[in-house]
Amino acid sequence: MKLQIYSNRLSQPCRAIIIFCKLHGIEFEEINISVAKGQQFTPEYKVINPMGKLPAIVHGSYKLFESHAILIYLACSFPGVADHWYPSDIQKKAKIHSVLDWHHSNLRQGEVGYVQNRTLKPLLGGKLDPEATAVNEKLLSKSLAKIENFWLKGDGKFLLGNFQPSIADLSLVCEIMQLQLGPESDRNRILSPYKKVLQWIEDTRNATNPYFDELHSFILELKSVLTVDSSVVVKEVTKQSHAVLSKL
Repeated sequence: MKLQIYSNRLSQPCRAIIIFCKLHGIEFEEINISVAKGQQFTPEYKVINPMGKLPAIVHGSYKLFESHAILIYLACSFPGVADHWYPSDIQKKAKIHSVLDWHHSNLRQGEVGYVQNRTLKPLLGGKLDPEATAVNEKLLSKSLAKIENFWLKGDGKFLLGNFQPSIADLSLVCEIMQLQLGPESDRNRILSPYKKVLQWIEDTRNATNPYFDELHSFILELKSVLTVDSSVVVKEVTKQSHAVLSKL
């Protein structure tokens, strides 16, 4: 009963799930869904996820969507996953859920709004929106400050003061890595005030490599064929750019 993951590596939650599977030796089939072509809205895909979003999994006859739910399912269903990823202790588990719930309405909302309006919308048929970019950057910065000053409090180097990473660390760091798509100057300006956040990103990367770098190489490949100014365009149509853009 092989796990099927419906994903697109442009999606930060998809990357988190694939990293988790590779890290724990979970065999899976990755099925790319083209968001540029709107394949997530097709009737065939909506049988798997009626919400028309990524990621989703199929495991035998079982279907599941929402990345946090999928990570919990994977951590509980497959052998060999260390307890620190999703603790068996109910109080520690509840703390992980508190981070994951906070993530959706804070860090994710600000990061997605910022990156889409600053960089991605033209690739997906929309237009850049400087006003929305500015609004979402404020929410993103507020969320980063909350991670710096609250979620990373304690003696450990991971969220909640833990000494080892959890699914929350992986999910949130993959979110922040989406900033790699924009100009380096923007990323540095946004992240540089948060020294603990920068170290935590690196610690989580080290804890999940080589798969972390493998999955995020797509972001760097995509960035390499784009130029971002008042619009987002392909620098030059080459075999490389065609190969990268075909994965969207």
